[in-house]
Amino acid sequence: MDRNIEEGKTKGYTTTILGRRRPIPELQSGDPVQRGFGERMAVNSPIQGSAADLIKVAMIDVNRRLHYELPHTKMILQVHDELIFEVPEKELEEAKHLVKTEMEATGKKLGLSVPLKVDLGTGHNWRVAHP
Repeated sequence: MDRNIEEGKTKGYTTTILGRRRPIPELQSGDPVQRGFGERMAVNSPIQGSAADLIKVAMIDVNRRLHYELPHTKMILQVHDELIFEVPEKELEEAKHLVKTEMEATGKKLGLSVPLKVDLGTGHNWRVAHP
């Protein structure tokens, strides 16, 4: 965490796992309240931004495979760290395997040292399907 604050102070920004930059001018403020706000942003931005990077890469990889392997299964929505699909019953088991495999591979692909664990839920609506 201190490393993120130091990066923000020296460079004026923090970065995500894919190198996206978040400027944090508040770290240079003479106002201690603003500086504290900037420090919290410097800690939080790489975490939240990298999570967003991970889900975007996973979406691209999952969608690419679905297009070729399960063309009737459609990704319809992303909510924070969740992906919602419309899946024909006959493709359900294969789709679950494909999505879980691709999403869990994303962390390794981007160099994470800890594995990503993916939970799946199924149902005829989001409330029922939500794990």
